[in-house]
Formats: sequence, structure tokens, C-alpha cells
Amino acid sequence: MPEVIFNGPEGRIEGRYQPGKEPNAPVAIILHPHPQFGGTMNNQIVYNLFYMFVQRGFAVLRFNSRGVGRSQGLFDHGVGELSDAAAALDWLQALNRESRGCWIAGFSFGAWIGMQLLMRRPEVEGFISVSPPENLYDFSFLAPCPSSGLIIHGDKDRVAPPEAVQKLVDKLKLQKGITIEQQIVEGANHFYEDKIDELIEACGEYLDRRRADIAAGGGR
Repeated sequence: MPEVIFNGPEGRIEGRYQPGKEPNAPVAIILHPHPQFGGTMNNQIVYNLFYMFVQRGFAVLRFNSRGVGRSQGLFDHGVGELSDAAAALDWLQALNRESRGCWIAGFSFGAWIGMQLLMRRPEVEGFISVSPPENLYDFSFLAPCPSSGLIIHGDKDRVAPPEAVQKLVDKLKLQKGITIEQQIVEGANHFYEDKIDELIEACGEYLDRRRADIAAGGGR
């Protein structure tokens, strides 16, 4: 898993990149939680999501947004972090020009950034949003949400409470042409203490199912 450095809007961005198994392997980008609360690309959930995609042959990138680790710049309340994510996806796609398929996964603050990135990138075929904090950030930009995806959260989450996540899911489920799947990890708090394996298993099962559906012509 090579360490990589690439250029972002504010200078150097530090990441970890695993090439795909095939030249046309799908790509995935993983987005970390809030940097001012200790969120980095080495967060356990981000790390495990990264390897979940690697095990399925994807070319995968996780990275530190501006001001985190060795990435240059300063925290920018989501605006700059979205630009960093777009630059990271550009870098990943430039390395994988023959890629078939693009996915975005994010945890907490990273789920918010990831869903904003979705709006800019029509080529994204699916997303995984882990504990999107609808109560803390404005998700009204999802009008409409351009691709199907999984929203997964814990029923004991106090940071992104179940009722707030439900509000987001209910709004997205009204949209036509996409399918939003919701899964709840019982007993899980925001950090999935003692529940990470269960979380990753559910995400992997969803990804396998969606990829098979897309391969069979099921579309988005």
C-alpha cells in the first residue's frame, strides 16, 4: 500500500493508494471524519472501508484533507475539503483512465463531503455513507441525488442520531430513478465500538450486490 503525495488546491495532499487488480478496475475514494475531532485517513472505519474495496479488486485511495497529517493548508469548514476530495478523485481517475466504475465512501463528516462530491461527478455509480450527520450539516444540496447508495448508521449514535439520519433517508427515498438502501447496525454508537466488523460486513455485502446488479445491466 504505497504512500502517495499529489497536488491539491492548497498544496501537497498525503494519501495511501492501492492499485487495482486489473487495468480497467473500478476506483473508489474513502473520506475521513472531521479533522478537528481527530479525523484522519487512518481512522479505523476509513481504514477498514479502504481494505474492503481493495479485497474486491478496486483501485482505492484514502487521503488526509488539508491541514491533516502531512497535507498542506488549513481546515476550511467543508468548502476546501470538498475541493480536496475533487482533486483526489481527479488524481485517482487520471491514474486509472480505463477504469469501469467509480464509488465514493465516507464516514461522518466524510459522508457529508462525499455526498457533495457525488453532485459534481455524474460518473459515480454508487456510494456508501456511514453515519451521515444530517443534524450537524446541510444536506439539502441532494436535489436530486444522482446515484443509488447505502446509508448505514447505528441505533445508539448520539453524534448523528437515528432520527436525524432517518430524515435524510426519507427525503432521498422520495426521489425517482435511484435506490437508497438504509441499514441500521444494532447497538452501534457513532464510532462503532465493538461493531466495526459488523459494519464492514454489511457494507461489503451491499457493494457485492450492487456491483452484480450493475454488471447485469441493472443500472443505477
